[in-house]
Amino acid sequence: MRDTLRDILDAAARGVFPPADGGTTVVPQPSPRDAGVLAFTAHSVVFTDEDPEWVYETLRAVDCDALAATMNARFLAALMDRTGRRSDTIDVLTVGAPLPGEPPLALKEVEDPGHPRVMSSRERRDDVRVWTADGGLLVLGRGVAGRLEVAVEVDEDVRHRGLGRALVHAARQLSGGEPVWAQVSAGNARSLRAFQAAGYLPVGSEVLLSARTCSAGCSGSRS
Repeated sequence: MRDTLRDILDAAARGVFPPADGGTTVVPQPSPRDAGVLAFTAHSVVFTDEDPEWVYETLRAVDCDALAATMNARFLAALMDRTGRRSDTIDVLTVGAPLPGEPPLALKEVEDPGHPRVMSSRERRDDVRVWTADGGLLVLGRGVAGRLEVAVEVDEDVRHRGLGRALVHAARQLSGGEPVWAQVSAGNARSLRAFQAAGYLPVGSEVLLSARTCSAGCSGSRS
């Protein structure tokens, strides 16, 4: 039976990756909302409902190193044109294993905050839950292929004090025993360092393609 995107993600969370053979695997979209590209070490996964042969032909036509073709701007632009979708950025995809115990950080779960981070999370995630802390916000929800994703926000006046790291660490204790995924813009060094310090490991790079009818916050950098 052919692997689904969720199968591939679950294996990657365990440290089992597609073969580093320079190939590309095309799998169906896990939902109408989510399409995109994942690049692991020397292997890529394109999740789309478009014809796989079109994907392979388009990749062969890209004038670059074959290992880089799925993340090349020309291929991504062609895929967006073909699907009528849009994207904002290439993210670093990370994952944190679940942790036991209760977060040491004082958190309060809230039902309906109007924070922009929460509103954008609800456009691209299901079953969103939100916690507030003094100067910070933690959001957990089910994103691509139903994986559990985290997003955080730290107020400007309390940054550089370790709150971001504490929030994303707390997410691993609030996950109910499953891995927690995070997408971070490659240029967002501050956020990447916070996730790494909290034990999240890099898995690959990811581009999400969203329908053009979504609002401006529908895709792109997560944390």
